[in-house]
Amino acid sequence: MAWRLALPLLLFYSPILLCSSQEVQDNDPSKLFKSASEMMSLRKYDGALGLLNAILELDPNHSEAYRQRATVLRHRCRHKEAESDYNKFLELKPGTASVEKELAQLLQAQNALESAYTQSDAGEFSKVLEYVNKIVLVFSPGCLKAKLLKAKALLALKDYSNVISETGFILKEDEDNLDALLLRGRAYYYLADHDVANRHYQKGLRLDPEHSELKKAYFGLKKLLKKTKSAEENAAKSKFRVAVEDYKAALAMDPDHTLYNVQLHLGLCKTLVKLGRGKEAISTCTEALSIDEELVEALSQRGEAKLLTEDWEGAVEDLKEAAQKSPQDMAIREALMKAERQLKLSKRKDWYKILGISKTASAADIKRAYKRLALQWHPDKNVENREEAENMFREIASAYEVLSDEDKRVRYDRGEDLEEMGMGGGGGGGFDPFGGGGGQQYTFHHGGGFPGGFQFNFG
Repeated sequence: MAWRLALPLLLFYSPILLCSSQEVQDNDPSKLFKSASEMMSLRKYDGALGLLNAILELDPNHSEAYRQRATVLRHRCRHKEAESDYNKFLELKPGTASVEKELAQLLQAQNALESAYTQSDAGEFSKVLEYVNKIVLVFSPGCLKAKLLKAKALLALKDYSNVISETGFILKEDEDNLDALLLRGRAYYYLADHDVANRHYQKGLRLDPEHSELKKAYFGLKKLLKKTKSAEENAAKSKFRVAVEDYKAALAMDPDHTLYNVQLHLGLCKTLVKLGRGKEAISTCTEALSIDEELVEALSQRGEAKLLTEDWEGAVEDLKEAAQKSPQDMAIREALMKAERQLKLSKRKDWYKILGISKTASAADIKRAYKRLALQWHPDKNVENREEAENMFREIASAYEVLSDEDKRVRYDRGEDLEEMGMGGGGGGGFDPFGGGGGQQYTFHHGGGFPGGFQFNFG
């Protein structure tokens, strides 16, 4: 009667055996064991397990069947069941060294798997990989739990390519494994391959529409893409303030999604530049560059933002680097020229500031400021600090020379370098009340005339 009980088990555990009816009818444990061994060599563990169960139904004292079944169970990480079969074998054949060694390896794998779970809970993912790779999968190479735990650790360590590889092996054996679909989808998501990620999430949800993690991943991605699209559309419509809020909201959804967030940071930076919010733009472009230092557009946009904050040197530095990396980009070259011009202008003397007047000052305002300062810093009135007074008086006179001349003032305001052209600042043939340029000597008399090709009296 034992074979009648074994037949349903054979059919249940191994559909392959439907083609081996002769062996079933032979009801010969030795032939069944041979078939089981062949299946194990082909790693068809489920079929082998069905045959081994049938053998032990036929012959409860078949020691090798216990050993083989223990091996299959060990491969599948069914450690307690495997341990029981090894012990059963040792009851039948005590002192078998090879089996005692296999049992010891089984216990090592079991302890290592438990340790791996503990390390995973503690966030020590590198140690998880050590336990799984060096022990668990060595002694239990078919352990699905260990493979999934390994994939989770790799995901946490941001080794997305290996997550895809590991889950690919799992799905090859079980294409409907929900955990593998989720992990593989997340790996593609973090590689910013959202279409492929979405396909994995959708397949999992077709198998289990209420799977909480798959739902969270699927709808989270959908929400992120929707918010990004809104930001881009608002920026295109010049609704920059709304676009800024959309970009910030998208970035807040998943700060760890760096390969995608780099583009969000760039979009936000460009929008902030258009709004004239230079300081914020610098910060977000720097975030983009911390993710991808070769992102030329982020470098050029940060240069533009630095122009807004009047960080001329920083702007030149960024734009020069961007121009070197993208020499054909005319927009970057134009921005660089602008930055270099502004840097140069920032280093020239500010004649308005020297006279203490605004850029909208009238000719009368300029003359009054000059008269007042010339009296204040006349060297004859500053005997104790004559050298400082002479320097100040020279600056005041040069400022007046440029700003009192309508043509020079227009050209100065336009950003032309008057010093290079010999105008102002005592350079070349410019105005020097002490004769530094033309060899003439001037003597100052308080209340009298002032040099420079013009005279007027105070009072």
